[in-house]
Amino acid sequence: MSMTGLDYAKYAIFIWPAVAVTAAVLAWMVTDSLLRARYWQKKVQALEAERARPGAKPAP
Repeated sequence: MSMTGLDYAKYAIFIWPAVAVTAAVLAWMVTDSLLRARYWQKKVQALEAERARPGAKPAP
């Protein structure tokens, strides 16, 4: 075993790709969540601005 604790010997060919896929999926999930949150935040702000306009009909 190496000093870093990252020596997986003959299993490295399976472990490192799994780690890479996991990191990629996690990054994609975080990015997707942040983009969706930004989209919905803009949508809510637009609806609130429309509602605050004088003479606007109240929402049902």
